[in-house]
Amino acid sequence: MTEHYFSQKPQSKSSPMTWNYKLRGKNYVFSSDVGVFSKNEVDFGTRLLVETFTPPQVPGDILDLGCGYGPIGMAIANEMPERTVVMADVNERALSLAKTNTEQNGIHNVEIVISNQFSSLKERSFAAILTNPPIRAGKKVVHGMFEGSKDRLHKGGELWVVIQKKQGAPSAIEKIEALFGNCETIERSKGYYILRAVKD
Repeated sequence: MTEHYFSQKPQSKSSPMTWNYKLRGKNYVFSSDVGVFSKNEVDFGTRLLVETFTPPQVPGDILDLGCGYGPIGMAIANEMPERTVVMADVNERALSLAKTNTEQNGIHNVEIVISNQFSSLKERSFAAILTNPPIRAGKKVVHGMFEGSKDRLHKGGELWVVIQKKQGAPSAIEKIEALFGNCETIERSKGYYILRAVKD
């Protein structure tokens, strides 16, 4: 069986690495490893989502769904200390790295949760949910993340998604519009779309 970055317990031999990266004008130290998504650098789609995101008008916690080793949640939490950012992933190695990364960058307004999509978040609701969804997990999983997000957002809360055109942006837009009644393309760059939907 091929192992993916959305495996709960990666079996690949650990080979940790540490590197620096700038997001939203601030420098971060990231530790990463094999068995997690984009282990060598912050991927372009994640960076585009982080740089494009604007906070919602409604108060409340923010969710980084499928947080990996943590770049999205960390950058948002660091810039918005008045909010709690929940960082959730199914990958235990990724969550261990996210904990290391938040600690070594001095970011404390975070909560790190192991969760298969929303399995551990059923009693929570959020002002915003950001996700760079695991495309390789398949459309059923990705669209399930959109469906779960609709249920877990406050009224007026926002879903932010980054997705490549060639990896399903048109069908993602169609699905999100069907769920929310709206889906705005906030940014397009190098084949990546930043999508935002608002829960009415």
